[in-house]
Amino acid sequence: MRAISQDVLGDPAVLREVELERPVPGPSEVLVRVCAAGVNPTDWIHRATGLILGRPPFVLGWEVSGVVETVGLGVAIHRPGDEVFGMLKYPYGNGAHAEYAVAAARHLVRKPANLDHVRAAALPLCATTAWQALVDVGELRAGQRVLIHAAAGGVGHLAVQIAKARGAYVIGTASGPKHDFVRALGADEVIDYTTTDFAEVVRDVDVVLDGVGGEYGPRSLPTLRPGGVLVAIVNHVRDLDVGRYRVRAAEMLVEADHAAMREIAALVEAGRLCPELDSVFPLSAAAEAHARGESGRVAGKIVLTL
Repeated sequence: MRAISQDVLGDPAVLREVELERPVPGPSEVLVRVCAAGVNPTDWIHRATGLILGRPPFVLGWEVSGVVETVGLGVAIHRPGDEVFGMLKYPYGNGAHAEYAVAAARHLVRKPANLDHVRAAALPLCATTAWQALVDVGELRAGQRVLIHAAAGGVGHLAVQIAKARGAYVIGTASGPKHDFVRALGADEVIDYTTTDFAEVVRDVDVVLDGVGGEYGPRSLPTLRPGGVLVAIVNHVRDLDVGRYRVRAAEMLVEADHAAMREIAALVEAGRLCPELDSVFPLSAAAEAHARGESGRVAGKIVLTL
């Protein structure tokens, strides 16, 4: 099968198309013929640094949409020919940037009929991250207020829609040119972080979703009401002075999640959640997709197609 791999860490130029043996599903696994695969910051960070995966060679990619080719021993919820989408086990289930990928059967769900494979591939990792951050950790409820940083980004633009679907009042941060985009997603307020200090103008939010990191975590604490929660998906929060503000903070690493994917699929089917595409590249142009991702100009998701 064709796949995108690398022998060394580095810039997008290290990515190359290779021929690899087609993987074989084990017990409780399925082999998916990949139709499309998402590209995320974790991909270009791992490409450059190795991060959790260590030294290459490896095949990146955790978001997949495709067709079940074969099933392993004991798989009863999928059959060959089923159209499915989902997130491979993070971080060691990587391998979606290839013609075939193996996934745990319960990390995949049926692809909604109203979503094509390209948009379906743009959902799993980012939507699961947003769901787990807002619902599982933040316990966001109807009528609450949520501040979503990088609201035009891959996780952020899905988090805005999920929060609105749960009946929350949504405040997003984004650069000025992306405000119309974020408002169209359903945000009630959008703050231009290049001209306005959100920490000076936002108060009494119940949940903050920090997908930026750096100083955004500590600067977000005064925006929370007592008892509120900061959920960081890119930053350490252990040293934050949460006691001063009577709030809590949690750092979160996304996990493959069958229940969350079923909720995400239901929102898609109900017309409450749809990924926005920034750009689409063929598998052979993976290096260009990574360069686009690192440009800082992305609004929505980047997807590779096969």
